[in-house]
Amino acid sequence: MIPLLLPATSEARRPFVCRVQDSADNLSDAADALIVGSDVAEYMLSGRDGVFAVGRGGTQSLAGDVLLVDPENGRAERIFRHGSRHNTLLVTERCDQLCVMCSQPPKKTHVDRFAYFEEACLLSAKDSVIGISGGEPTLYKEELFRLIERTAEVRPDVGFHILSNGQHFTADDIERLRQPAYRNMIWGIPLYAPNAPLHDEIVGKADAYARLLESFAVLMRAGARVELRTVLLSPNVASLPMLARFITRHLGFIECWSIMQLENIGFAKNRWSNLYVDHRRHFGEIAAAIDTAQMRHVPVRLFNFPRCTVPANYRDLAPASISDWKRKYAPACEGCNEREACAGFFEWHPDADIGRVTPL
Repeated sequence: MIPLLLPATSEARRPFVCRVQDSADNLSDAADALIVGSDVAEYMLSGRDGVFAVGRGGTQSLAGDVLLVDPENGRAERIFRHGSRHNTLLVTERCDQLCVMCSQPPKKTHVDRFAYFEEACLLSAKDSVIGISGGEPTLYKEELFRLIERTAEVRPDVGFHILSNGQHFTADDIERLRQPAYRNMIWGIPLYAPNAPLHDEIVGKADAYARLLESFAVLMRAGARVELRTVLLSPNVASLPMLARFITRHLGFIECWSIMQLENIGFAKNRWSNLYVDHRRHFGEIAAAIDTAQMRHVPVRLFNFPRCTVPANYRDLAPASISDWKRKYAPACEGCNEREACAGFFEWHPDADIGRVTPL
């Protein structure tokens, strides 16, 4: 598992953002910090906030990484890892839903770090696509919109993929979302069922389904790009074909539909036996949903599905979707011809299931 938090020591009086460089020739921004020494335990760096140390934590190199160094708590957060396609900003841990399978159980408190995140975005690699997640980011919609707009003004090459529960868009947002700053981004929004009772039960919020449909109307009128997301669960697997019909009839504007396998963490960990669906045994429902969507020209992807567990004629829909820092493979995957294209498993996926792979 790739470490995202590293021990750090600094005499700075406040947290600061920096981009790590391993050569003075690469210094191009005031926020760049140069590696001036290292040993088996840590790197020594020098930048505008003084000299500071960051632990190696098993990392091969920090060069190119963007860090948020927190002197008071003695840690450095790897906000952006150089060369990774899986960099995500956790902008809040508050949420107004309580999904039965939530992988990031919400907290009641919020720490505002938008200013640091904005600075980090400006230091990101060229043509980066930055994930934004929570909690629910649109609980702080104005701060979120300003982050997007300010980044677009200075770094129009940077894109965003923002996960949201879709509960907070209003007609007042339409004109703003039509602006150029929002063209290089996509909203990832969940819909778990084709009807209100089941969707509301899964997300733990009354009237969430109705409010979500209102937000979809706003996003459609704004011309926003939307990725629809559905986590595969025991309560909703039988309704997937019906959900596909609903999507093709009412949400045809979406860019794609991602059907996602469950993650064994957060609330799902203690509810695994009641929520997890073995898709190898229930692929008929999934296939019917895929066929319906594709016949109506709605692209479908299968996220978090190891490729060897998907029938051959649907295998190309299963990309390497699990973030590199929390992905693992079974020992038997070592000789698989499709390992590089495969999602593998979450680091915390049950070992008993991992042992059932069949290398391709």
